[in-house]
Amino acid sequence: MEQEFPVTGAGLGLRRSMLKECMQSPPEVDFMEVAPENWMGVGGPLGKKFRWFTERYPFVCHGLSLSLGSPSPLDEHFLHRLRRFLDTHDVRFYSEHLSYCSDDGHLYDLMPIPFTSEAVEYTAARIRKTQEILERRIAVENVSYYAAPGQEIEEIEFVRAVLDEAECDLLLDVNNIYVNSINHGYDAETFLKALPAEKVVYFHVAGHYVEAEDLRVDTHGADICDPVWQLLEVAYRHFGVVPTLLERDFNIPPLKTLMGEIARIRELQSQAGDTDESRSAHG
Repeated sequence: MEQEFPVTGAGLGLRRSMLKECMQSPPEVDFMEVAPENWMGVGGPLGKKFRWFTERYPFVCHGLSLSLGSPSPLDEHFLHRLRRFLDTHDVRFYSEHLSYCSDDGHLYDLMPIPFTSEAVEYTAARIRKTQEILERRIAVENVSYYAAPGQEIEEIEFVRAVLDEAECDLLLDVNNIYVNSINHGYDAETFLKALPAEKVVYFHVAGHYVEAEDLRVDTHGADICDPVWQLLEVAYRHFGVVPTLLERDFNIPPLKTLMGEIARIRELQSQAGDTDESRSAHG
């Protein structure tokens, strides 16, 4: 049976700095994504602008602050507010980072959850509670990280175990796999193909900063580089034509430039779709 996705095609992460240009010349994208923390409780003219977009495009949300691996209690008040926001704007799907960003207060970065069996059980329980409060299944994103404190199992084992234990889905970030493969010395394609295809709901793709030959920093502040495009092509061949979102958070270029990257996503999706059809015809 063909997998059903919450959205289709190629999407764009909507940022506030893009609003004016996107309203003047609405981009031809299949869906958009926002961080709900940036829009929950926003009213007035800015809230009306956001509603303008949610009435015209399918939306998904990608959270920043739930802190699934945090030692502090799960923020259930936030989750109840989030559920109302998702319902109000008919958001198709919600995802969060497989990381943490808080304890007594919020941090300014996403910290890696220790790759341990204990952390699998702890994080999975918090994801299950999140799904219960939101009354919907969610996805977690494989994250970029720069150190692995207390590691007892491999990253891929940790990710797969959390997905199984939590009974949740996967937002597969192609750029994060590439960044981690450079920073931690593993084969990106091998990692990619070890992820469970049946759990994937959509892809993220983005640019990063080259700090050194053996160090990449996940900034979402640059154009997508050739190795990431090549890994995305591998991902389509392996998983099929999965909906894909372009992320750009800093150094945001004109919309025309972003649409050039959207066009390349669509081109790779089309090529992968043609290959799938050819296989079916000769199968």
